[in-house]
Amino acid sequence: MAFVDTAHLRVFSAVRTFSSSAVALAIVLSILFSSWLGSDSLNWQVALAVIALAIGIPHGALDHLVTLPKAQPIKMALFIALYVAVALAAIWAILRWNVWGFIAVVVMSATHFGIGDSAFISELNRLQKSTAKPIPVWAYASAAGALPVVIPLVNSKSTAALEKVNENLIDWHHGFTAELQMLVAAITTLSILLLVSRKRYRDVLDLALLAALASVAPPLVAFAVYFGCWHAMRHTARLSSLLPSSRAAYEANKPWRAFQKAVIPGLPALFGTLIFVLLLAGFSRDNISDSFLWLTLVTIWALTVPHMIVTAKLDRAALRS
Repeated sequence: MAFVDTAHLRVFSAVRTFSSSAVALAIVLSILFSSWLGSDSLNWQVALAVIALAIGIPHGALDHLVTLPKAQPIKMALFIALYVAVALAAIWAILRWNVWGFIAVVVMSATHFGIGDSAFISELNRLQKSTAKPIPVWAYASAAGALPVVIPLVNSKSTAALEKVNENLIDWHHGFTAELQMLVAAITTLSILLLVSRKRYRDVLDLALLAALASVAPPLVAFAVYFGCWHAMRHTARLSSLLPSSRAAYEANKPWRAFQKAVIPGLPALFGTLIFVLLLAGFSRDNISDSFLWLTLVTIWALTVPHMIVTAKLDRAALRS
């Protein structure tokens, strides 16, 4: 039905506009707060980061509904148990081997984010019935993944933020900051040149915004805003195409109800994550205020491991369409 595709398109287009606007706002706020409060002030950075991370956490809580939409309770319980077990194993590994665990998270996150964003754009182009020439996945995904993940972690502002999160991570790059910056700059330049040659100017704007966010915003803010307001929102829009309750809302020509149906079931995960982090901090030997953000990030990184495995099939299907 044509109106169903139109409803889908309204959600996808609005989500893309929101994510771009949120990143642009974060860039402006970072400039203003850095000027007023100083670039070394971490209070406003932590506040923005926590808000953005809270927005992003629910998006990964619907994997079981997408992977096993009609599964029996026992099969669903086994899936959830395995999912949680993988996440707990990842938490243990990151806490046990901070630096190498962090490096693995950086590589994994850049891959997951880049491919996920490419899949979102692919689905949006299909809904738009775009005649623009498609681009190879690597051409956009490599830059879209590396910019929000790598650049914030190798600029001069990262030391104070990483020290606040976990001082063991300060030298995670082993001194290869210039080399990593040059590599990401080269990848981004090639991606933009290819996008321009194929007249995909909206995609160029996306990369420009991500580059500005990574370069201007403090590392904590850059990652959190990207994760919560860009990646999570776009992934939720894609989930709304798959969940039965969302599809029913689309068929009733209620696009925002469809998006809401893809958000509400994930809210318990937000509260569950906060409770888990507080309990984990309670057992920690450090002061809760010192370890809360680190443990929150570790939990989110760990949840990305099973989430990335589950969404790989969804991403492949979107990119082949």
